[in-house]
Amino acid sequence: MSAITHNLKYAMLSLLTVTMAIALTNCTPQTNIPLRIGSNLWTGYETLYLARDLGYYNDKPIRLVDYPSGTEEVRAYRNKEIEGAGLSIDQALVLAATQENIRIIAIMDVSNGGDVILGKPEFTDMKALKGKRVGVESTALGAFFIARALEKNDMTAKDIQIVSLELTEHERAYKEGKVDAVVTFGPARIKLLAAGAKLLFDSSQIPGEIVDTLAVSTEAIANNPETIQALVDGRFRALDYFEKNPQDAATRMAKRTKVTPEQILDAFKGLSQPNLQANQKLLDKSDPALINGMTKLVKIMVDNKLLPKTIDPASILDDRFIKNAKV
Repeated sequence: MSAITHNLKYAMLSLLTVTMAIALTNCTPQTNIPLRIGSNLWTGYETLYLARDLGYYNDKPIRLVDYPSGTEEVRAYRNKEIEGAGLSIDQALVLAATQENIRIIAIMDVSNGGDVILGKPEFTDMKALKGKRVGVESTALGAFFIARALEKNDMTAKDIQIVSLELTEHERAYKEGKVDAVVTFGPARIKLLAAGAKLLFDSSQIPGEIVDTLAVSTEAIANNPETIQALVDGRFRALDYFEKNPQDAATRMAKRTKVTPEQILDAFKGLSQPNLQANQKLLDKSDPALINGMTKLVKIMVDNKLLPKTIDPASILDDRFIKNAKV
């Protein structure tokens, strides 16, 4: 065999080896790719950060990314800056109707008083807001919540002056008198109530309608299933820790949210957090509450032009990670 022939065979063998390696790499889920999960300062997402603080994600390629609002999370998701997020269910529905690559993999909480409309101390009820300036975040959830509150009080959007405000502006705008009332939640809710704002309406008056989820892209599910499983496992471990050690958990969460542990615990009273077993029943539809609520929400959103088209809620539920979760 000539040296030229030997070298040619060696070169072809090397090329074949490299080609096969590339092919195998492309076919194998990339579990080492960081899984970027967005969230905002909503109380119901704090158990993700508690999981991180407790070290449940220490050896996992999971990165929690803070955003000032749900609007910014949606933008980041559209721009592929994150692979998933804590999203209100209306935001997940909007993404599903426009991109079709989002899947709900866990229910984080159901708001039961955590979302509020706060007004000046002299206001006695929602009727007092007629002609007044009401700050609302420019999201589907903000529009949905104020619409339902007005509807419940035989009012319409024409009865008030809507002022578009990002979540980070709520507290300052209210205290500086730029608005007479504000639709808010999280630390802003806590601080404004402490400052004397009057509670005019809250999500307990529309039970089961405001749900917060953990949602990820179909691409992340295909490429990073082991990391997503670790994300879900860690979150439910943290929820279990919170239920068994509420004071320590609240102390850990308060550091990030810049409120007191007592205020954090009070904020959690405004929502319910379905445990692992409840999540399994909701996502596999053996408990029809979630799918029924989503169906109702889709209709309300389409009717109010908050959703561009009707979608089947069942098509965006994925229960595989909840089903396999270990706490």
